[in-house]
Amino acid sequence: MADILIRRDGPIGTVTVSNPEKYNAMTTAMWRDLPQRIAELDADPSVHVIVLTGDGDKAFVSGADISQFERDRTDPEAQQRYGEIVDAAYLAPVLARKPVIARIRGICMGGGLGLAAACDIRLCALDARFRMPAARLGLGYKQAGVQRFVSLIGVQNTYDIFFSARVFGAADALRMGFVSQALESDALDPAVDSLATAIAENAPLTTRAVKLTVNAVLGNQAGSDCATAQAAIDACNASEDYREGVRAFGEKRKPVFVGR
Repeated sequence: MADILIRRDGPIGTVTVSNPEKYNAMTTAMWRDLPQRIAELDADPSVHVIVLTGDGDKAFVSGADISQFERDRTDPEAQQRYGEIVDAAYLAPVLARKPVIARIRGICMGGGLGLAAACDIRLCALDARFRMPAARLGLGYKQAGVQRFVSLIGVQNTYDIFFSARVFGAADALRMGFVSQALESDALDPAVDSLATAIAENAPLTTRAVKLTVNAVLGNQAGSDCATAQAAIDACNASEDYREGVRAFGEKRKPVFVGR
């Protein structure tokens, strides 16, 4: 059954896109549910970092379930409604207060590529295969989505993947800067776990402030603005966590952050 699943492992929350029979293609219902699942983990004070992944080893997300297009995108009004649902899903990782890591194996194409681009950090296995097929489908890709790709991989690489609609591998994704690490398949989970654990041990107010600041600098739609980012920075400097960090440094021990 196609679904968006969540689980908690201590301070690490995981969102799994599950539609393995269709390489984790996103149905309309899944697009609609994704922001709610991410928001659920984002609102949980015990969760400090979110991992977004696909069910199984064959795909992260292969894109939208195109078999539903004739039903859900039949006229301009229906296309607009569908677009609003998808846009909300893309924005969910951007708007999350907590860092969001994309764990990518296998196919990551179309809507899956856009969803990965909306995450904060991306790690992939060497078996990952990426593609932006909009030009093969005649789809117009929205400005906010294109902006994310330009911010991540630059103008030339954005033109390359959109104009050519070619399949590219982990090495190209790493060269472009789309992923931060490309690893052997058996090394991917330990690397994601290590990164998530490291993030979860740090001060959540600081990671939130950094995320807001980066979004403000990049001009990500609805992600942040300079005033919001500065307020988050000021909150860090006035926090109990800041005082705890200073004390722990002086006492040569690991700090224990509580998020306030």
